[in-house]
Amino acid sequence: MMPDPGRLVDKLGLGAPLIAVYDAPSTEGFEPLVTPVPGRHVCIFQFYPNFLEGETLLLTRENFGCGGAGTWLCGVRTRSRDDYVTFLYEGEGLKCSREVMGKWFDGARPYRMEHANVLIGPLREDRYGLAKSITFFVNPDALSILVIGAHYCSLPGGPPAVIAPFGAGCMELLPLFDDLDRPQAVIGATDVAMRRHLPPDILAFTVTKPLFEQLCAMDEQSFLFKPFLKNLEKARKKGK
Repeated sequence: MMPDPGRLVDKLGLGAPLIAVYDAPSTEGFEPLVTPVPGRHVCIFQFYPNFLEGETLLLTRENFGCGGAGTWLCGVRTRSRDDYVTFLYEGEGLKCSREVMGKWFDGARPYRMEHANVLIGPLREDRYGLAKSITFFVNPDALSILVIGAHYCSLPGGPPAVIAPFGAGCMELLPLFDDLDRPQAVIGATDVAMRRHLPPDILAFTVTKPLFEQLCAMDEQSFLFKPFLKNLEKARKKGK
Protein backbone atom coordinates (compact mmCIF):
# COMPACT_ATOMS: atom_id res chain seq x y z
CA MET A 1 0.00 0.00 0.00
CA MET A 2 1.30 3.42 -0.93
CA PRO A 3 1.81 5.83 1.96
CA ASP A 4 0.14 9.24 1.81
CA PRO A 5 2.75 11.84 0.74
CA GLY A 6 0.31 14.74 1.19
CA ARG A 7 1.79 16.18 4.39
CA LEU A 8 5.32 16.03 3.00
CA VAL A 9 4.34 17.50 -0.38
CA ASP A 10 2.56 20.36 1.39
CA LYS A 11 5.68 21.21 3.37
CA LEU A 12 7.85 21.03 0.25
CA GLY A 13 5.63 23.36 -1.75
CA LEU A 14 6.32 21.43 -4.93
CA GLY A 15 5.33 22.78 -8.32
CA ALA A 16 5.61 19.40 -10.05
CA PRO A 17 3.98 16.02 -9.34
CA LEU A 18 5.93 13.17 -7.83
CA ILE A 19 7.34 11.02 -10.64
CA ALA A 20 7.97 7.28 -10.46
CA VAL A 21 9.94 4.88 -12.60
CA TYR A 22 7.92 1.71 -13.12
CA ASP A 23 8.84 -1.69 -14.50
CA ALA A 24 5.56 -3.16 -15.72
CA PRO A 25 4.30 -6.13 -17.74
CA SER A 26 1.74 -3.94 -19.53
CA THR A 27 0.88 -0.28 -19.98
CA GLU A 28 -2.64 -0.67 -18.62
CA GLY A 29 -3.46 1.92 -15.99
CA PHE A 30 -0.69 4.33 -17.00
CA GLU A 31 -2.64 6.28 -19.59
CA PRO A 32 -2.28 8.85 -21.04
CA LEU A 33 0.99 7.64 -22.55
CA VAL A 34 3.62 9.39 -24.61
CA THR A 35 6.45 7.69 -26.52
CA PRO A 36 9.64 8.84 -28.23
CA VAL A 37 9.42 9.21 -32.00
CA PRO A 38 10.93 5.93 -33.27
CA GLY A 39 14.43 6.37 -34.66
CA ARG A 40 14.82 9.90 -33.33
CA HIS A 41 17.25 10.85 -30.55
CA VAL A 42 15.36 12.41 -27.64
CA CYS A 43 16.33 12.83 -23.99
CA ILE A 44 13.78 11.50 -21.52
CA PHE A 45 13.85 14.87 -19.74
CA GLN A 46 12.41 16.52 -22.82
CA PHE A 47 9.20 14.94 -21.58
CA TYR A 48 9.27 16.97 -18.35
CA PRO A 49 6.32 19.11 -19.61
CA ASN A 50 4.42 15.89 -20.27
CA PHE A 51 5.02 14.78 -16.68
CA LEU A 52 3.55 18.09 -15.51
CA GLU A 53 0.46 17.37 -17.60
CA GLY A 54 0.00 13.94 -16.04
CA GLU A 55 1.35 11.93 -18.96
CA THR A 56 3.62 8.88 -18.63
CA LEU A 57 6.60 8.16 -20.87
CA LEU A 58 6.84 4.61 -22.20
CA LEU A 59 10.26 3.13 -22.97
CA THR A 60 10.87 -0.34 -24.40
CA ARG A 61 13.87 -2.23 -25.69
CA GLU A 62 12.71 -1.34 -29.20
CA ASN A 63 12.00 2.36 -28.59
CA PHE A 64 13.94 4.26 -25.92
CA GLY A 65 14.67 7.64 -27.50
CA CYS A 66 18.27 8.10 -26.39
CA GLY A 67 21.20 5.69 -26.46
CA GLY A 68 21.92 6.44 -22.83
CA ALA A 69 18.39 5.55 -21.74
CA GLY A 70 18.56 2.46 -23.93
CA THR A 71 21.76 1.35 -22.24
CA TRP A 72 21.10 2.28 -18.61
CA LEU A 73 17.34 1.76 -18.29
CA CYS A 74 16.53 -0.85 -20.94
CA GLY A 75 19.78 -2.85 -21.12
CA VAL A 76 20.24 -2.25 -24.85
CA ARG A 77 23.86 -1.55 -25.84
CA THR A 78 23.66 1.00 -28.63
CA ARG A 79 27.39 1.32 -29.31
CA SER A 80 30.60 -0.50 -28.45
CA ARG A 81 32.42 -0.02 -25.18
CA ASP A 82 35.26 1.85 -26.91
CA ASP A 83 32.83 4.08 -28.79
CA TYR A 84 31.11 4.96 -25.50
CA VAL A 85 34.40 5.79 -23.82
CA THR A 86 35.57 7.88 -26.79
CA PHE A 87 32.32 9.83 -26.86
CA LEU A 88 32.23 10.49 -23.12
CA TYR A 89 35.94 11.26 -22.74
CA GLU A 90 37.03 12.88 -26.01
CA GLY A 91 33.68 14.20 -27.18
CA GLU A 92 32.24 15.39 -23.86
CA GLY A 93 35.32 15.67 -21.63
CA LEU A 94 33.62 14.09 -18.62
CA LYS A 95 36.68 12.46 -17.02
CA CYS A 96 40.32 13.43 -16.64
CA SER A 97 41.66 10.58 -18.79
CA ARG A 98 40.50 7.84 -21.11
CA GLU A 99 41.61 5.27 -18.53
CA VAL A 100 39.48 6.81 -15.79
CA MET A 101 36.53 7.08 -18.17
CA GLY A 102 36.92 3.43 -19.13
CA LYS A 103 37.07 2.28 -15.52
CA TRP A 104 33.91 4.21 -14.72
CA PHE A 105 32.12 2.70 -17.70
CA ASP A 106 33.25 -0.82 -16.83
CA GLY A 107 31.98 -0.42 -13.27
CA ALA A 108 28.61 1.11 -14.16
CA ARG A 109 25.69 -1.32 -14.01
CA PRO A 110 22.60 -0.92 -16.19
CA TYR A 111 19.18 -1.52 -14.73
CA ARG A 112 17.90 -5.03 -15.52
CA MET A 113 14.34 -4.86 -16.78
CA GLU A 114 11.95 -7.36 -15.21
CA HIS A 115 9.17 -6.76 -17.73
CA ALA A 116 8.71 -5.36 -21.22
CA ASN A 117 7.99 -1.76 -20.23
CA VAL A 118 9.82 0.95 -18.34
CA LEU A 119 7.44 3.81 -17.62
CA ILE A 120 8.30 7.22 -16.21
CA GLY A 121 5.44 9.37 -15.03
CA PRO A 122 3.23 10.52 -12.18
CA LEU A 123 3.20 8.43 -9.03
CA ARG A 124 -0.01 6.35 -9.02
CA GLU A 125 -1.38 4.70 -5.91
CA ASP A 126 -2.88 1.82 -7.90
CA ARG A 127 0.47 1.11 -9.59
CA TYR A 128 2.71 1.65 -6.56
CA GLY A 129 3.63 -2.03 -6.45
CA LEU A 130 5.35 -1.67 -9.83
CA ALA A 131 7.29 1.48 -8.89
CA LYS A 132 11.07 1.17 -8.53
CA SER A 133 11.94 4.72 -7.48
CA ILE A 134 10.18 8.01 -6.81
CA THR A 135 11.50 11.41 -7.86
CA PHE A 136 10.81 14.84 -6.43
CA PHE A 137 11.62 17.78 -8.74
CA VAL A 138 12.77 20.39 -6.26
CA ASN A 139 14.18 23.87 -5.73
CA PRO A 140 17.03 24.40 -3.21
CA ASP A 141 14.67 24.87 -0.23
CA ALA A 142 12.79 21.65 -0.94
CA LEU A 143 16.07 19.85 -1.58
CA SER A 144 17.35 20.85 1.86
CA ILE A 145 14.16 19.54 3.48
CA LEU A 146 14.44 16.22 1.70
CA VAL A 147 18.15 15.82 2.49
CA ILE A 148 17.43 16.29 6.19
CA GLY A 149 14.44 13.97 5.88
CA ALA A 150 16.59 11.28 4.27
CA HIS A 151 18.90 11.40 7.29
CA TYR A 152 16.02 11.43 9.81
CA CYS A 153 16.18 7.66 10.49
CA SER A 154 19.75 7.13 9.28
CA LEU A 155 22.21 5.63 11.75
CA PRO A 156 25.90 6.61 11.93
CA GLY A 157 28.24 4.18 10.24
CA GLY A 158 25.62 2.81 7.87
CA PRO A 159 25.32 3.26 4.11
CA PRO A 160 25.01 6.93 3.12
CA ALA A 161 21.43 8.16 3.17
CA VAL A 162 22.06 10.57 0.28
CA ILE A 163 24.48 10.19 -2.62
CA ALA A 164 25.28 12.36 -5.64
CA PRO A 165 27.11 9.99 -7.99
CA PHE A 166 28.42 10.74 -11.46
CA GLY A 167 26.19 9.54 -14.26
CA ALA A 168 23.72 10.44 -16.97
CA GLY A 169 20.47 12.04 -15.89
CA CYS A 170 18.52 8.88 -16.68
CA MET A 171 20.96 6.83 -14.59
CA GLU A 172 20.23 9.05 -11.60
CA LEU A 173 16.59 7.94 -11.72
CA LEU A 174 17.30 4.27 -11.02
CA PRO A 175 20.46 2.27 -11.92
CA LEU A 176 22.85 4.23 -9.69
CA PHE A 177 21.26 2.68 -6.60
CA ASP A 178 23.18 -0.37 -5.38
CA ASP A 179 20.20 -1.76 -3.50
CA LEU A 180 16.58 -0.69 -4.10
CA ASP A 181 15.62 -2.25 -0.76
CA ARG A 182 17.84 0.22 1.10
CA PRO A 183 16.45 3.60 2.20
CA GLN A 184 18.58 5.93 0.09
CA ALA A 185 18.37 8.98 -2.14
CA VAL A 186 20.21 10.25 -5.20
CA ILE A 187 20.55 13.96 -5.88
CA GLY A 188 20.00 14.03 -9.62
CA ALA A 189 19.48 16.18 -12.69
CA THR A 190 23.17 17.06 -12.35
CA ASP A 191 23.98 15.90 -15.88
CA VAL A 192 24.78 19.08 -17.82
CA ALA A 193 23.59 17.47 -21.04
CA MET A 194 19.99 17.24 -19.81
CA ARG A 195 19.84 20.37 -17.64
CA ARG A 196 18.47 22.50 -20.52
CA HIS A 197 15.22 20.52 -20.41
CA LEU A 198 14.48 21.59 -16.81
CA PRO A 199 13.91 25.01 -15.22
CA PRO A 200 17.24 26.45 -14.00
CA ASP A 201 16.29 26.25 -10.30
CA ILE A 202 15.12 22.62 -10.37
CA LEU A 203 17.06 19.50 -9.38
CA ALA A 204 15.86 15.94 -8.88
CA PHE A 205 15.79 14.06 -5.60
CA THR A 206 15.16 10.39 -6.31
CA VAL A 207 14.43 7.93 -3.52
CA THR A 208 13.97 4.21 -3.10
CA LYS A 209 10.57 3.04 -1.89
CA PRO A 210 11.83 2.30 1.65
CA LEU A 211 13.06 5.88 1.97
CA PHE A 212 9.88 7.26 0.40
CA GLU A 213 7.89 5.46 3.08
CA GLN A 214 10.14 6.85 5.82
CA LEU A 215 9.74 10.38 4.47
CA CYS A 216 5.96 10.06 4.33
CA ALA A 217 5.89 8.79 7.93
CA MET A 218 7.50 11.92 9.42
CA ASP A 219 4.97 13.43 11.83
CA GLU A 220 4.50 16.47 14.07
CA GLN A 221 7.49 15.41 16.18
CA SER A 222 9.82 15.83 13.19
CA PHE A 223 11.61 18.92 11.97
CA LEU A 224 8.79 19.47 9.45
CA PHE A 225 6.81 21.12 12.25
CA LYS A 226 9.64 22.71 14.23
CA PRO A 227 11.08 26.27 14.28
CA PHE A 228 13.85 25.89 11.66
CA LEU A 229 11.40 25.11 8.89
CA LYS A 230 8.81 27.56 10.16
CA ASN A 231 11.43 30.31 10.09
CA LEU A 232 12.34 29.41 6.52
CA GLU A 233 8.68 29.51 5.49
CA LYS A 234 8.26 32.95 7.11
CA ALA A 235 11.39 34.28 5.38
CA ARG A 236 10.15 33.14 1.97
CA LYS A 237 6.74 34.71 2.53
CA LYS A 238 8.39 38.03 3.44
CA GLY A 239 10.45 37.89 0.29
CA LYS A 240 7.40 37.69 -2.00
